[in-house]
Amino acid sequence: MRVCLLEMDLAWASPEDNIAEAERRIASQPSADLYVLPEMWATGFVVEPESCIEDETASLALQWMKSTACERKCAISGSLAIKSAEDKSYRNRHYFVTPDSVTFYDKHHLFTHGGENRHYVAGESAVIVSWQGVRFLLQTCYDLRFPVFSRWGRAGEYDAIIYVANWPASRQLAWDTLIRARAIENQCYVVAVNRIGSDPLAYYEGGSCLIDPTGKVVDEISMDRLHKLRSHFQVLADCDL
Repeated sequence: MRVCLLEMDLAWASPEDNIAEAERRIASQPSADLYVLPEMWATGFVVEPESCIEDETASLALQWMKSTACERKCAISGSLAIKSAEDKSYRNRHYFVTPDSVTFYDKHHLFTHGGENRHYVAGESAVIVSWQGVRFLLQTCYDLRFPVFSRWGRAGEYDAIIYVANWPASRQLAWDTLIRARAIENQCYVVAVNRIGSDPLAYYEGGSCLIDPTGKVVDEISMDRLHKLRSHFQVLADCDL
């Protein structure tokens, strides 16, 4: 599977500008099977959402994800800060959109250090979605620090984890270390997409990459390679549930 990591400098609270930038980047890499955007990619990490967050039913960014997935026959993953359609609460909602479906995961570990928990409602359940024979566990930013949550259910239920993030440069070493740890300990691929640039809160250096189950940076997801690694070195059979 060909994966395109859309590491972007996000325009603050401006979905139109961020949609335009995402379109330009996708147009430059038109042959990917999966495009992955950062956390809150349409607005930046807006901790106080009341003034600028879209209702889910009218979200320009979500509509763009749907239309682009259909037009390009691809999948698009990334989180949006939205007001949920079901109860009008604010959610940091990680969408996985294909030409035929829309799946979402609400961020479980809200970033209390930054005040995210004061305005957003946390999700309760882990979410796994399949695309082109690959099973993805959806995760968002701060979730990366909690390995028990990423080892949801019985080991081996997924093939890859997607982490979308606004992870600041001041903690870059933690990002670089933990994305590899999650891949190695779960014997899976990790698709890690962080933003670059700056916002009113922090500076970001990116560090986006695709990690294989041995911790190496690779260019694509190979299910043949994953099956061979898991079959040859059966770590998951001995894991704690």
